[in-house]
Amino acid sequence: MKQAPRTRWLGLASLALGLAMIIVDATIVNVAIPSIIDDLGIQLTDAEWVNTVYSLVFAALLVTVGRFGDLFGRKRIYLGGLALFVGASLLCASAPTGSLLIAARALQGVGAACILPSTLSSVNAMFRGRERAIAFGIWGSVIGGMAALGPLVGGWLTTDFSWRWAFYINLPIGLLAGTVAFLTVPETRDPSASRGIDPVGIVTSAIGFAALVFGLIEGQRYGWWRPTETFRIGSWEWPLASLSPVPLALVVAAVLLPFFALYELRRVAAKRPVLLDLRLFRYRSFRWGNVAALIVSLGEFGIIFVLPLYLQGVLGYTALQTGLVLLATAIGAFLGGPAAANLAQRFGARQVVRAGMLLEAAGLVLLTPFLTPDTTGWRLAPALFLYGLGVGLATAQLTSVILAEIPTAQSGQASGTQSTTRQVGAALGIAILGAVLAAGLVNGTEARLTEQLGLPAQQAAQLARATKQSAGQILVQLRAQPGSQEIVRAIEDAFTDAARRTAFVAAAFIAVGLVASWLIPDIRPERGPTAVSEPATAESRPTV
Repeated sequence: MKQAPRTRWLGLASLALGLAMIIVDATIVNVAIPSIIDDLGIQLTDAEWVNTVYSLVFAALLVTVGRFGDLFGRKRIYLGGLALFVGASLLCASAPTGSLLIAARALQGVGAACILPSTLSSVNAMFRGRERAIAFGIWGSVIGGMAALGPLVGGWLTTDFSWRWAFYINLPIGLLAGTVAFLTVPETRDPSASRGIDPVGIVTSAIGFAALVFGLIEGQRYGWWRPTETFRIGSWEWPLASLSPVPLALVVAAVLLPFFALYELRRVAAKRPVLLDLRLFRYRSFRWGNVAALIVSLGEFGIIFVLPLYLQGVLGYTALQTGLVLLATAIGAFLGGPAAANLAQRFGARQVVRAGMLLEAAGLVLLTPFLTPDTTGWRLAPALFLYGLGVGLATAQLTSVILAEIPTAQSGQASGTQSTTRQVGAALGIAILGAVLAAGLVNGTEARLTEQLGLPAQQAAQLARATKQSAGQILVQLRAQPGSQEIVRAIEDAFTDAARRTAFVAAAFIAVGLVASWLIPDIRPERGPTAVSEPATAESRPTV
């Protein structure tokens, strides 16, 4: 059944609104952490789990929920995810303790995992031809722009209202997105799919991806081998004094994820239902598009993690001021996404992806000369705008390329796979760029304090460790101490050099992704029908 154009675009708007909500929520809480600690009286480790648990649950369930969308209906999964996310947001906003807040954030992660692949697979099913390129452009600009907009929204809500409004704001947004989606988004699913569930695949993929993302994100904090900080969940503490939980998590991932792949291949050969049909990687655009997305995500998300630390530590910006600087990136992404559609029509999606990656890398390289202790947000804005423009161009059309050859009926599991690829890339980018930044902070700070200021080696080492552990935020305390101006200047210079080096490494990752994009086949938007809608098959109860 063909939809009216107005209904289709209203449906896209509702999907984009739900997507924006979960992307902002991944970053909006960062700036609210100090207020949460003060209000609930929790420790820093518990507060950090407010963020970590969301990312872990989100990444762990993307593949599973993407497949469920193919089986049970993408619209149904999307609406269910919205309901769960809104309900969990209400629990977060009213949480009286840190433990309840962490549990509610885990529920938010489940809802977000339902929403993300469902929006992408629905867009893939609803649009064709030039309209699909435009729709993917809007979808991609939301991904790129809202990630940069989160700190601004979080800073405003926390400063002018309360950290609880970072969650209350999701209620009207979720209700509006759900109502419009219910009325305008068609139900689509895979009518040829085997009506069964793959429980072993669900468990092994969820635990494997959660362990991998945990290890990559938390390695710098808890230690890659020996513990550098006590790992706690509530009142429980990690019992081993000589071994960090990070290598154990990575070993679990290294065992379970290959097992998951082999198990899925065996089920395919036996013609049994699978969570992820690995034969999708036979499509060149899907295979090499995911490789490029993984590499590019290393640079894209890693620099978004590092830059706010620099702005708040070295420049002394508030959370709201930091968000205003990053707004330049969001504006670039919002302009780049829709523009990518017309460019893809003329030059092909692959060329647009390459142009976007080139702009991203150029923006990061141009950013480095302006990273100085006396810089301003206005000086950084042009390079950040260029970077955001590249994100908008590349993200939208890379997604389009990845799904271009995938049968519409299998777009749910394909969407979940590419979303997981990006999440793993983001975690790996944070791990690598975080390590580059930390090494630069420690070595640069210690060298300047001993060689330029003549501080004793032990005192310099202690200050260097404190700088690393606080990610440079110790500068805020040092500025308030009389007679510490020279020490502050030395740490600022070390942080500046480390941030520049990190930006260059991020640009290098994106450049490698640019090289990988040459392996992607050239695909232009088809000029056929503008929309399709698969008939919703009769309901049947899944079997194992």
